[in-house]
Amino acid sequence: MNTKYIFITGGVVSSLGKGVATSSIGLLLKSYGLKVTLQKIDPYINVDPGTMNPYQHGEVFVTTDGAECDLDLGHYERFLNEALTRDSNITTGQIYYSVIEKERRGEYLGKTVQVVPHITDEIKSKIMKLANTDSFDVVITEIGGTVGDIEGQPFLEAVRQMRLDLGKQDTLYIHLTLVPFIKAAREFKTKPTQHSVRELRAIGIQPDILLCRSDSWLTGDERKKISLFCNVPVEAVIDAIDVECIYEIPLILHQQNLDKMILSYLGIEAKEPDLEEWRLFVENAKSPTKTVEIAICGKYIELRDAYKSIMEALYHAAVANDARLKLKWIDTDRIEDDIKLGNTLAYADGILVPGGFGMRGVEGKIKIVKYAREMKKPFLGICLGMQCQVIEYARNICGMQGANSTEFDDSTAYPVIDLLPGQKRIKNKGGTMRLGDWPCRLETKTLAQRIYRKDLIHERHRHRYEVNPKYIKALTKKGLIFSGTSPNGKLMEIAEITDHPFFIGTQFHPEFTSRPLAPNPIFYQFIKKSLKKI
Repeated sequence: MNTKYIFITGGVVSSLGKGVATSSIGLLLKSYGLKVTLQKIDPYINVDPGTMNPYQHGEVFVTTDGAECDLDLGHYERFLNEALTRDSNITTGQIYYSVIEKERRGEYLGKTVQVVPHITDEIKSKIMKLANTDSFDVVITEIGGTVGDIEGQPFLEAVRQMRLDLGKQDTLYIHLTLVPFIKAAREFKTKPTQHSVRELRAIGIQPDILLCRSDSWLTGDERKKISLFCNVPVEAVIDAIDVECIYEIPLILHQQNLDKMILSYLGIEAKEPDLEEWRLFVENAKSPTKTVEIAICGKYIELRDAYKSIMEALYHAAVANDARLKLKWIDTDRIEDDIKLGNTLAYADGILVPGGFGMRGVEGKIKIVKYAREMKKPFLGICLGMQCQVIEYARNICGMQGANSTEFDDSTAYPVIDLLPGQKRIKNKGGTMRLGDWPCRLETKTLAQRIYRKDLIHERHRHRYEVNPKYIKALTKKGLIFSGTSPNGKLMEIAEITDHPFFIGTQFHPEFTSRPLAPNPIFYQFIKKSLKKI
């Protein structure tokens, strides 16, 4: 069977949920036993989002091979339960960078380099590279932004050409669009969808299937109207309604036979789908018997997409513990004194301090770590959260007054967190980052080993500062345990203490490997301990 290509576009407005729709379709097709992979195209000119402010971009997801990517790749991995690579994220910056390098090497033989065919050919080669790498049955490509965005036009032109190159049997266009309900008129309005499809058709792409995003089910008449004006069969007008649990979306699409329709369009014969485990997860998620409240204490809380994978990892762990997850958001840049902090955190069952960059809000994080340690609240620190854990311990237990990270105070007398010597010579922004999947050796008879039940684990990283080796002896002498290290023992990966129900920090990002059907062990145990009222 030839590799089949599905292209998912969006119209009217952004943030309609193309990433979740793409992930859901991938899960459905995989449930038939097909080998499926997913890919995201981001039309921005940045090569990747690694240097972008979280308020601009939201979370930066990291793949096993160290690529910094769009947060939608997190959805892809969670739904597919598979690790993706840097080939699953394409940006305008990558495309133009590659074409310009080829032009400089003379690969275009002196020709005038143009958007068509050179840019579009580069886009097509990046899309098809996935199939050529690992012989996938289906490659699903989501095109970021909305139809009509000027920066997205070369990508739409490239996927238009792919139908000419490969034929209708091997390509499928799915368009996600908004169908708003206007309360004053008490009816759905289909004009936004009509205009969006018209824009797409003007480019030369006729969608085969429409996913209609709305807050409730469309009526038969509205579906017929959309079918008529958008030139798609009425059965190909699919409801993509609002749901409380995003993991229910594949089941809703399956209920409307979207998966069977896609197989029919692409001429794929497959066995019956196996969605039983997924269905059970959704049922458990909708009817928990307990409730757990977790305080997420960060500095980007106004844009909660900055913590998307953390939120989902907590959710997976809560479902596995038969609990409804409640999140309490604490802005660490606005913490004034210990009394108000105590009142704010008193009713939280557990405290999580996530990662981040820059000094804003760090002192607030350190105060929260101190509160969690002293009040015996279950605590999980991630990346910068673990570094704040080390700084707090150095100041308040080891007597290192003013201990800090050189990221925030390069003249501190006790630089317990610092760049390693080899990193200090690197000048490029992001060049000092430790990225991707790294091994971690766990010490015996520690909380970390009891959590993972292994001696060696692999987790993903995204940071540049490390625990300073010069202070490890002084910290451990006072009771801080570095229970996870790099195999050579030089990099500190996990920190914990014993006189506490659950007080642990990781230099890595365990949220990136959490899955609905397989919660990350450290999140699972964090929720489990948080449910035991102290």
